[in-house]
Amino acid sequence: MRIVLFTGKGGVGKSTVAAGTAALAAASGLRTLVISTDAAHSLADAYGASGRIHAEPIEISDRLYVHQVDAQLRFEQSWADIQRYLLSVLDAAGMDTVAAEEMTVIPGAEEVLALLELRLHARSGNWDVIVVDCAPTAETLRLLALPEALGWYIERLLPIQRKLVKVLRPVLNRAAGVPMPGDTVFDAITRLHGELDEVHELLSGPNASVRLVLTPENVVLAEARRAYTSLSLFGYRVDGVIANRVFPAGDGDAWRAGWVDAQQRVLKEVDQSFVGLPVWLSEYQSGEPVGVPALSALASRLYGDADPLAPPVGDGPFRVTRDDTGAIVHLALPFVRREQVDLARNGDELVVTVGSSRRLLTLPAGLARLRVAGARVEGGELQVRFREPDQAPTTSREAAR
Repeated sequence: MRIVLFTGKGGVGKSTVAAGTAALAAASGLRTLVISTDAAHSLADAYGASGRIHAEPIEISDRLYVHQVDAQLRFEQSWADIQRYLLSVLDAAGMDTVAAEEMTVIPGAEEVLALLELRLHARSGNWDVIVVDCAPTAETLRLLALPEALGWYIERLLPIQRKLVKVLRPVLNRAAGVPMPGDTVFDAITRLHGELDEVHELLSGPNASVRLVLTPENVVLAEARRAYTSLSLFGYRVDGVIANRVFPAGDGDAWRAGWVDAQQRVLKEVDQSFVGLPVWLSEYQSGEPVGVPALSALASRLYGDADPLAPPVGDGPFRVTRDDTGAIVHLALPFVRREQVDLARNGDELVVTVGSSRRLLTLPAGLARLRVAGARVEGGELQVRFREPDQAPTTSREAAR
């Protein structure tokens, strides 16, 4: 099964491109599902099927199914135990019931639940292709970083909290007058983490990849570059870039010619920025593509002779190589310089910080016993060297290379 995610700055046309790619996959004979993690669903509008799409996958064309997740229904199924506890706390504090219900809806819940729905579809075995229309870039990056962040809490703080609550619950209940969480609450949090962890493994696996959709504008390109760095940091493969709404060259007035020249300059930077990745161009259409035939035709022109569902090549953004002196951890960090990377070791974890993004890499047992001997950034890749503890220490100059 192939999974392709589309993301980009809001307004660049990622939903249109995602819908077209899914329509093209279905037309080739593959059983295809397109699902949205964007709270502002627009897939139904793109397919011209607003009145037909409901809480379950709906077949809108031969072998093409669309699913816009019913967040309320999935929220009640996945968050119910935690929400009931939070409501009891707010009730004890005297908060109005309606206001309390609003307070217990976690920000970004709809996107999280859509990812959990993706997990269920992937496990079902019903699909050859799943296309994911993601939220705009910033929301997508926060969402895809969530499994690891929640994992840190689950593994370190939750066991301690669980033991403390068991011991102190009677005292705290009497002293504070606020109910303490029971096992069902902790179990629900643990279950949620396990499901999100499965999503991370699925989306960072060899059959999943992300495509960045942009328009030829400097601001949009800058965000796409940052997204490429962050996606690589968290272990997600980017397998291509789609430049959308490109003005075709040709005769025209001065205003149009100015746009063509400006876009061509940005497109040269796109090629230079994403060396090694295919860059597909989609020309500005004379009319808005709506409906399965129009979207399939758009995708066919976009990809040309290329296979839009070709699996990503290579080992992915994270790999480990070994030599006679130890091992080297390789982590792709495109567009990043050494001074932009902060590196720390915390037990069996390697903490990598780039700007406002931080990833905790849990080292396998074979590396956890080794010491960090140095690090460098070379060719858009962070390389961290590990050596046996009893080996002679490196000099400061060696460690900096």
